[in-house]
Amino acid sequence: MGQSIQFIDIIFLGLVAGFLILRLRSVLGRRNGSEAPPRDPYGLNRQQQDADPAAAPGGAAGDNVIDLGSRRPSTPPPAPVIPEGPAAEGLTRIALADPSFDPDGFLGGARRAFEMILTAFAAGDREALRPLLGETVYRNFEAAISDRESRGEQLTTEVDAMLGLSFVAASLTGDVASVTVRFVTDQISVLRDREGTVIDGSPTEAIRLTDDWTFSRSVSSGNPNWSLVTTATPEA
Repeated sequence: MGQSIQFIDIIFLGLVAGFLILRLRSVLGRRNGSEAPPRDPYGLNRQQQDADPAAAPGGAAGDNVIDLGSRRPSTPPPAPVIPEGPAAEGLTRIALADPSFDPDGFLGGARRAFEMILTAFAAGDREALRPLLGETVYRNFEAAISDRESRGEQLTTEVDAMLGLSFVAASLTGDVASVTVRFVTDQISVLRDREGTVIDGSPTEAIRLTDDWTFSRSVSSGNPNWSLVTTATPEA
């Protein structure tokens, strides 16, 4: 009999607890208009995005290109570390005029551009070269490609090793920044005639080359890309 009473008590307590939970949920589940809106992880609520498409990432509606050159961070970036050497003064002036300029990042980009340009030049890929080169350099490269094509020759070039990468000079004239980078590389370069016979270079032996390339851009432009404007071989 005692066990039956205890069992009934347990059922009764369970019903009471369930009732209290339902009441609590009904109170907490109501909005009275004073609650904060749900957190928007992008810092822009949906109504604002729908009303102003240009405020969304990428600019105007339907534009999925992000203009990296025209947007500045809300807080100033930390001052870049300027490497010592002959280019230090010029690099400092460029960094002051363009807070987004980062010497280390520039060298990394210059290395990628160097390999891309060599590969595109060897392949005769004018479309790939055009946005990377200044007008004079492009004309010279295009003339060399056309001359090679007229003889039916084929060139292959591969950077076997990047042995040196350093700043040689830097300057800011008006709003035009110019930076010269020295590349020391081992390259495998082979020129073949129309029959496929090697007429210059070796497919197995690398040659060591030193090149000074100068890149330029306007620091006041919204275009963040640098163009190759000069190529030179330093005197020994």
